[in-house]
Amino acid sequence: MPGLLLIAHAPLASALKAVAEHTFPNCAPQLTVLDVTPDMSADDVETSARALLQAAGHTEALVLTDVFGATPCNAAMRLQSSQFRVVSGVNVPMLWRALCYVAEPLDALVQRACQGGINGIVPGDPPAHPSSES
Repeated sequence: MPGLLLIAHAPLASALKAVAEHTFPNCAPQLTVLDVTPDMSADDVETSARALLQAAGHTEALVLTDVFGATPCNAAMRLQSSQFRVVSGVNVPMLWRALCYVAEPLDALVQRACQGGINGIVPGDPPAHPSSES
């Protein structure tokens, strides 16, 4: 079973883990998080991420990051391989979907997470404006 690693600007990773623990308390232990502080370089983040994955015993993992092109994502992309896949743009629906399907093979988990993230973006209808005619 793949692991889940969330790498994001502090305190987003920990905050998303708290949301996961609140909603899916039995699944949340599958999630490891790394909060990236302003003083961390991409090298620091990569080293920490590798250590977390090793400590958790994950030979495969889905790595979720917050912003494509930022330090958390840049470091995560260094991990990318057939065993470690990276998806950027994490949101709560993406995380919940990943937690619910973490037992699936890694490629399927990537697709589930992406679909959850996409489906979780829903524009609200504009409010109805009362007619200006009386």
